[in-house]
Amino acid sequence: MKKLPYLLIAIRFILAPIILLLAYFKGTESRFLILGFMYFGLLTDIFDGIIARKVGVSSEKLRRLDSQTDLIFWLSLGFASYFLNPEFIKNEWWGILLIFVMEALCYIVSIWKFGKETCTHAFLSKMWGLSLLIAFTYLIGFQQAGWAFYLTVVLGFVSHIDVILIVLLLPKWQYDIPSSYHAWKIRNGKERKKTVFFN
Repeated sequence: MKKLPYLLIAIRFILAPIILLLAYFKGTESRFLILGFMYFGLLTDIFDGIIARKVGVSSEKLRRLDSQTDLIFWLSLGFASYFLNPEFIKNEWWGILLIFVMEALCYIVSIWKFGKETCTHAFLSKMWGLSLLIAFTYLIGFQQAGWAFYLTVVLGFVSHIDVILIVLLLPKWQYDIPSSYHAWKIRNGKERKKTVFFN
């Protein structure tokens, strides 16, 4: 059981290139299989954290590995969306560029301040992850975007601002910080870091 969280993370990592290959070589005929892998990957993401805490192996190493695997997994779905719907992606380049810039800023600020990448697993980031799930479901499964895409862009911008604030407020690097408000409380000695989320 203590190795299971690592196995779940590894599964999500392996799914990333499979998703890319399916989208590139099989095109739209693979879209529902890709969706199936996406939802399965989400389940591994939820349960790796739950199991890790239950068996007492939740650690900085595991959480950082989880965060970087999440990035690779969702990027693979983004590129798969491009392979399946190139014209839409080109038409909505501004929103996609905004998210890439904000993600890069989170890494730059965190590495500049702490010498490590971010690993906050914040609440707003989780909400953004759910919006990504909805947006990719519409985009990959049904070749539609609309409100789901724009919701993802807005939540992505807001959640990345929250992460940047967390990094700037924390006196030292920590993982699993629910929000910038919690980071402010930690900075002022009003709260000790707690792991409170389901992931």
